[in-house]
Amino acid sequence: MKCPFCGHAEDRVLDTRVQKDGGIRRRRECFECKARFSTIETILLAYPFIIKKDGRREPYSKEKIFKGLQAAVQKRPVSLAQLDLAVERISSWLINRGENEISSRLIGKKVMAELKQLDEAAYIRFASVYRTFKDVQEFVETLEDAELLDFVDTSNPQLSLTAMNFAESEKK
Repeated sequence: MKCPFCGHAEDRVLDTRVQKDGGIRRRRECFECKARFSTIETILLAYPFIIKKDGRREPYSKEKIFKGLQAAVQKRPVSLAQLDLAVERISSWLINRGENEISSRLIGKKVMAELKQLDEAAYIRFASVYRTFKDVQEFVETLEDAELLDFVDTSNPQLSLTAMNFAESEKK
């Protein structure tokens, strides 16, 4: 690490702290001029390129996923922390696949699976915008898509809306 004040290449680390975002902050002191400065280290992950419907390729963007999820859960009882966790699960899933490129349709299915676990209404909202349907029957078939089960993490089950309504009606 070069000193930002004198350019000397040697320094010593005085303090190391882990940041909330996983980065590492280090307080350093230059051996030459004795000036102190801080550095932040972050992990660089190589996300795959996304192949869009029209064949274009673009870099993966956590922000785009977050905005899509945020739009789907608008006015729904889903916290920002839950959205952040969903984005992290999607991003980890992408990294663990180990591919250089991935279809946007596959990512869309993963997003739908995450939404299905978070909030049924948000899932339906996202599915209706994300996919284009010829008729109502095709929409219903998509909502009941068995392929989504491949993307669902069963360690965090969600009650269906119908089960909640049934439980509430029994209380009355």
